[in-house]
Amino acid sequence: KGAIPHLINLIDSPGHVDFSSEVTAALRITDGAMVVVDCIEGCAVQTETVLRQALQERVRPCLFVNKVDRCILELQMEAEDMYSRFRNAIENVNVIIATYNDSLMGDVQVQPEKGTVAFGSGLHGWGFTTERFAKIYAQKMGVEKEKMMQRMWGDSFFNAKKKVWTNVQQPEGCTEPLQRAFCQFIMGPINQLMRAIMNDDKEKYEKMMGTLGIVLKGDEKALTGKPLMKRTMQIWINAADTLLAMIVTKLPSPRTAQKYRVENLYEGPMDDAAAQGIRSCDPAGPLMMYVSKMVPTSDKGRFYAFGRVFSGTIATGQKVRIQGPYYKPGSKEDLHVKNIQRTVLMMGRTTEQIQDVPCGNTVALVGVDQYILKSGTITTLEDAHNIADMKYSVSPVVKVAVKAKDGKDLPKLVEGLKKLSKSDPLVVCTTEESGEHVIAGCGELHVEICLKDLKDEYAQCDFIVSDPVVSYRETVAEESNQTCLAKSPNKHNRIYMQARPLEDGLAEVIDEGKIGPRDDPKVRTKVLSEEYGWDKDLTKKIWCFGPDTAGPNLMVDTCKGVQYLNEIKDSCNAAMQWATKEGVLAEENMRGIVFELTDVVMHADAIHRGGGQIIPTCRRVMYAAELTASPKLLEPVYLVEIQAPEGALGGIYSVMNQKRGIVFEEMQRPGTPMYNVKCYLPVVESFGFTATLRAATSGQAFPQCVFDHWDMLGADPLDPGSQSGKIICDIRKRKGIKDFVQPLNEYEDRL
Repeated sequence: KGAIPHLINLIDSPGHVDFSSEVTAALRITDGAMVVVDCIEGCAVQTETVLRQALQERVRPCLFVNKVDRCILELQMEAEDMYSRFRNAIENVNVIIATYNDSLMGDVQVQPEKGTVAFGSGLHGWGFTTERFAKIYAQKMGVEKEKMMQRMWGDSFFNAKKKVWTNVQQPEGCTEPLQRAFCQFIMGPINQLMRAIMNDDKEKYEKMMGTLGIVLKGDEKALTGKPLMKRTMQIWINAADTLLAMIVTKLPSPRTAQKYRVENLYEGPMDDAAAQGIRSCDPAGPLMMYVSKMVPTSDKGRFYAFGRVFSGTIATGQKVRIQGPYYKPGSKEDLHVKNIQRTVLMMGRTTEQIQDVPCGNTVALVGVDQYILKSGTITTLEDAHNIADMKYSVSPVVKVAVKAKDGKDLPKLVEGLKKLSKSDPLVVCTTEESGEHVIAGCGELHVEICLKDLKDEYAQCDFIVSDPVVSYRETVAEESNQTCLAKSPNKHNRIYMQARPLEDGLAEVIDEGKIGPRDDPKVRTKVLSEEYGWDKDLTKKIWCFGPDTAGPNLMVDTCKGVQYLNEIKDSCNAAMQWATKEGVLAEENMRGIVFELTDVVMHADAIHRGGGQIIPTCRRVMYAAELTASPKLLEPVYLVEIQAPEGALGGIYSVMNQKRGIVFEEMQRPGTPMYNVKCYLPVVESFGFTATLRAATSGQAFPQCVFDHWDMLGADPLDPGSQSGKIICDIRKRKGIKDFVQPLNEYEDRL
């Protein structure tokens, strides 16, 4: 056949939980992912998060089992033990994959016999798949490679006396059990070679090198011990070759991947020109490109827009439409028509200027950074819809306020904040009404790193940082105990409304985007009526979701026979967005509330029921409905996974008790003295948590926090003495509004 060159765009993303937004940004513009798992520790919280994101984006995973050298040298394990270790790690990954599997992608489980799992050591630079060894042995034994790969994993044993394969460990006529094929043909030689070199058994390893065809050149002959072992393994089974082969043969090309990814990627109809272009990945088609990240350049304050071309070809000097996330086809909002100054390729640490880039490749654009905030769609079609925005698995819940130390540095700081919010896909920088500049990130570490970037890179001035603050959500616990009424300022319109909580689990589903305003109404009706017990007629009367038109609050119309109701629908939706963004308790977002519009009395004359009359009224009645439905605060909760030896467990429990944490699982890792402890920890308590924990366990415990869910605070928020009441007073003081929640008669009118 001859060699075929392959072009691979590789994006590396950090593994820490706090940076899972970087992972999301990378997954959007790739088609395959290589997940790295530690063979000794197995699956971490992070592995699950990353795999879940990959499968939601329909990115095909393959696995690399790392740190095998530790099994051989440090733990001196037997081959059979290693096999069970590896099998355990792979099974855990497959459980996660099966949980989030998407039927359109087919079977994406990773299996060594299919060649989708590689083993090796990243530190020493060697690695192998069963395919690699199967090739060698298939030639020796004269069978097909595929057949040999099946035998290299699982229960298959080679009986050397009879020269036959069996699947029984100890067949008749054998005095002792046979070695598993994986152990005998793969781990055996690797073990022997590595140990022979480390024990300096010269004749043994030189003989092995001869038979394996490893040739050392020049200076390498003088090496001994560990450097020699590293070099030998790199020549024999090089990690780069192994991984390259696995990526090329097992992960899909853009042509195949975009066929099944187009539904997730494109928001518009599946049969228009843009969708067809993405589906066929046609370089001559219309241009569709998604920018998923802004990369800072060596010029201060300028960014490359980095993304992937899904259809068509992007060229220097081309005139394109830059569509932000709020763009709707046919409108001018969030749309810029500009020329691209340069297209460059990102090659490691250097950038290479290039004339044009066809679809299926990643590219960085120069000169469009002023028009894109964090992500956007670039196209040449007039009627193209956007490529869907990315769904992040974490939400920014930790906030700090910054203010300039020296008054004259304020413009620098404001400029710096703009650049910061560009550079990180998840950070939210806002200005409060009290004039504070607030930076929100998804964890302590994340915020810390953003502040460091801001100080050294973007603002380059000193500023004072407040203590971290946590964002809460407001919700209701039961149905309103009365129907609330509000009259418009001109006393001609009356709106009646009630509030009730959303069903359990529905808010999370809306957050994930499985139910939303853009859904097919029939599908939404089916899900709501079958899984959550909604009335079918009611599901068709959902007016809107809020805040930001897609949040976990609903407004439903339950009126009977009201005329002109549709005329005030837009005004009510606007009021809903406003009210759910700033709730009545502490002006925090609402979550999990259904507002039922029970009745509307309107003036017959259209001039008396404009937006100016309806919007404030509707917002007031929503606040009243929230207050009558026993309002509650929700606080964010982290899932913490702690790895620690047995002796440190006592310290973990005592820290958790101080911090209102709940330990809900502790598991000993098979074959090690280490424990895996999982617990829930309120985000408020997590500041300085790592430091406290390390102090209590003398540095033996290693925690990882990831945002998990919202938890209701039991106390009554309307009582200033209770825990929730105190929190609300603090938030209101910080925002510079009246200290206490206003009484109901502020919002509700009498008939």
